[in-house]
Amino acid sequence: MTHVYALADAHLDSPSLVTIGVFDGVHKGHQELIHRVVSSAQANGCASVVLTFHPHPDVVMGGINERYYLTTPEQRAQLLKDMGVDLVVTQTFDLDLRQMRAANFVDQLLEHLNMKWLWVGEDFALGYQREGNVDFLRQYGQDHDFSVEAVPLLQYRSGDTVVSSSRIREMLAAGEVDTVHEWLGRAYSVMGEVVKGDQRGRTIGFPTANLNVWQQQVVPAHGVYAGWAILDGERHMAVTNIGTRPTFEGDYVTVEAHLLDFDRDIYGHTVELSFEKHLRSEMKFSGIDALVAQIKSDAESARTYLSQQASG
Repeated sequence: MTHVYALADAHLDSPSLVTIGVFDGVHKGHQELIHRVVSSAQANGCASVVLTFHPHPDVVMGGINERYYLTTPEQRAQLLKDMGVDLVVTQTFDLDLRQMRAANFVDQLLEHLNMKWLWVGEDFALGYQREGNVDFLRQYGQDHDFSVEAVPLLQYRSGDTVVSSSRIREMLAAGEVDTVHEWLGRAYSVMGEVVKGDQRGRTIGFPTANLNVWQQQVVPAHGVYAGWAILDGERHMAVTNIGTRPTFEGDYVTVEAHLLDFDRDIYGHTVELSFEKHLRSEMKFSGIDALVAQIKSDAESARTYLSQQASG
């Protein structure tokens, strides 16, 4: 797979099947579309292309400053690669792009991607004031030799709730990582470099890896979670605390993971943490002894859950 960070840097000679969207989180709804795109592209002997955006249009147009993203651009590209996509274009979304007329943008797709097929969600629209809806694109395609396929949104179970990135953000804010796992088809995860913290965990027998997580990526609700830590290609059981450490009167949020049966210096290493199960909410303890007892209990709960998960 090739990943470029501007449409102008893409130059395809062979025909392509293109889909466009933010695809933040690459959830099951996105996956339904991507699987169809890749399969159809392979059947037609052409390249599969995903054009996505960063920053998120919501961030640019809504002035959002808090954590909002479910994936980094690199995580998103890797997930798309794993699904068989040939080319990912992460296009900068800014006010100039927002003001571009739909026809002008489609002309760039034709020029740089040699687009012959365009697959989008049925509610898709692009260009100035969302003028480039499915009806517009189909008409433009008839005039410029490409076809448009509108894919229905994936319905979750048999209810009326549509799988969406915004709903997943809400569930993470509530600590509902089990349901998020269902909607993503995988556990939610964050990634970051291990940096030095207060090192209190080491003094009480539970050293932790303090992750410098991207400041714009969503982290689950404050609390304690069972999950896996991926380090240098190896997977380790972990119990992760997200919060301000109220027992120590902390005043900023940290993401700290205690890796079970692990004792190595990993400062400067990149670790990916998954959130498999919410064990409990953040608590303030009466003293160190009570805290240590609870951490031991959390570690054993995590070990039990993850062992059962690993055994199938």
